[in-house]
Amino acid sequence: MQIYQHLMDEFGPQYWWPADTSFEVIVGAILTQQTKWINVEKAISNLKNNYLLDKKALAYADIEKIEELIYCCGFYRQKATRLKNVANYFFENGLDSVFNQDINKLRSTLLSLKGIGEETADSIILYSAEKPKFVIDAYTKRIMGCLGIDGNYKQLQSHFESKLPVDVNLYQEYHALIVEYAKNYCVKKQCDNCLLLKTNINIHKNK
Repeated sequence: MQIYQHLMDEFGPQYWWPADTSFEVIVGAILTQQTKWINVEKAISNLKNNYLLDKKALAYADIEKIEELIYCCGFYRQKATRLKNVANYFFENGLDSVFNQDINKLRSTLLSLKGIGEETADSIILYSAEKPKFVIDAYTKRIMGCLGIDGNYKQLQSHFESKLPVDVNLYQEYHALIVEYAKNYCVKKQCDNCLLLKTNINIHKNK
């Protein structure tokens, strides 16, 4: 919570994930793999303009058309296939029905879909299904490493979840703040000006 408060004081609320619908969040979570968010915004705009930001429309869309619209995101053939498969799954099973599963079952369901890994699954759970599951990304790993906390995805996730109140809005803002901080400091290699290291936050890894 010390880290969260410092980040909130520095950047203020981020109001993530920017999307009009729950399904748009799912699409964005897949598109953002290995690319910048600005490219995702372009791709989502293309899909919207072609009336394909809908699970049924996307499930039945021509794969070449999807590839053309999301070309700006990179790995467009791979992502187009993933989008079509995921859209088909949610169209056949119903988004509400899938999201009504408990968190562990929902996570297992999402991870069973080809092309969805832990970070993507947890992003969908947190921002689309609005259930409390802390997202760990490369920025989080990097920042925690600098603060002396190392670990794999599961270990870092457990570390955050064990030390924070179980709160969807808190998890959403925290993850968004970490991304914003990393873009302003880590990506720009402003290590000497690291706000978190300068504050001497007292954190210790669980034994």
